[in-house]
Order: sequence, then structure tokens, then C-alpha cells
Amino acid sequence: MSKKSMDIPMMASQQKVVDAGQAVGRVAMESAQAIAKINQQAAQEFAAQIQARMSELMKTQDPKAAFDYVHAEVLQEAAKEVTQYHQQLLDALKSGNQELVDIAEELIQSSKADLIHFVNDATNNAPMGSEAYVSVFKTSFNNALQNFEMIRAAMADSFTNFEQSVENVSNLASPKTSKKKS
Repeated sequence: MSKKSMDIPMMASQQKVVDAGQAVGRVAMESAQAIAKINQQAAQEFAAQIQARMSELMKTQDPKAAFDYVHAEVLQEAAKEVTQYHQQLLDALKSGNQELVDIAEELIQSSKADLIHFVNDATNNAPMGSEAYVSVFKTSFNNALQNFEMIRAAMADSFTNFEQSVENVSNLASPKTSKKKS
């Protein structure tokens, strides 16, 4: 196999890595922008609600009525808004997470295909008498393919565990409804 024939696949492979890096950067930036937008919107809504609630409280002369108002409306509304805020964050994180999974999966499959192509070219053009070396090389190659699959599975597990952790935090923050056993 000549050096020139190896340069073209190598350049294409390097370009795939560069493209994947750019895609990961884009996803990270989009996720950060989505979270910043959610935070800005939540802060604006919170400020407007505080102003409205304070205005309502200032109109109230009776301390018991003020307490009842805060307990009945303000706290319950706040709990609903926090739950909604957490869900928006969870949705933004899940969206970015899924894009990262797709990018990583594509990169792994592309690398695997490049490696298969390289090994096939190398073993098909092996000189006569090198069958033992080709056999050792192919065994190593099969081990490398198994490692690719293990990396892919570990990556998928990592992303799944991350999503579950975010959901668990969201579930802890969500108000629970009690269910009685019959």
C-alpha cells in the first residue's frame, strides 16, 4: 500500500474528527444558550410575580389574610413554577444529550469502518509467506473491534446514567402526591 493511497483516507478520517468536534461544540453552545434563555425567562417571571405579590400584600390590612394569601397562593404557585423550571431544564439537557449520543455513535461507526477498510487493504496486500503475521494481525484487529463495541456500550450507558441522574434530581424537586394502599 503506497503512502499516497493511505493519505487520502487519513485526511478524510481527520476531517471527520474535526467535524465531530465542531458538532460537539455547537451542541454544547446551543444547550448553554437554551439554559441561559430558560434562566433569563424564569428570572423575569419571578421579578414580575414578586412585584405583583407584594402589591397584593400591601393592599391587605389583616395579618391573617396576608398569611392565608401567602400560604394558599404564593407558595403553591412557587412550587408549580419550580417544577416547570426543572422540567424545562431537563428537556434542554435531554435534547443536547441525545445529539451528543448521535455524534459519538456516528464517530465510532465511522472509525470502525475506517479500521475495517485499513485492515482489509493491509491483509489483502500482504506479501507471500506472511500468513502467520496476518493471522496475528487479524486477531488483534478482532480484539480492537470488540473494544470499539465496549466503548460504544460504555458511552451509551454513561449518557443514560446522566439522564437518569438529572431525572432523579427533577423528581426530588417535584411535589409528590400521596397514594394510599388499599
